[in-house]
Amino acid sequence: VPMGSGKGAVEIYVADIKKGTVIMEVGGVDEASARKALYLASNKLPVKTRFVFAS
Repeated sequence: VPMGSGKGAVEIYVADIKKGTVIMEVGGVDEASARKALYLASNKLPVKTRFVFAS
């Protein structure tokens, strides 16, 4: 074990997301714009996502 006060750089960030967890809620925009924005964002996530509309 090297001696010193440094802790090193962060290599990766991890978030444990369980099935059924709400990741994002959107309000104040029309449904078409929200769907488009969330679709683009979901492509960057390594998990399966779905759009749920609540009235």
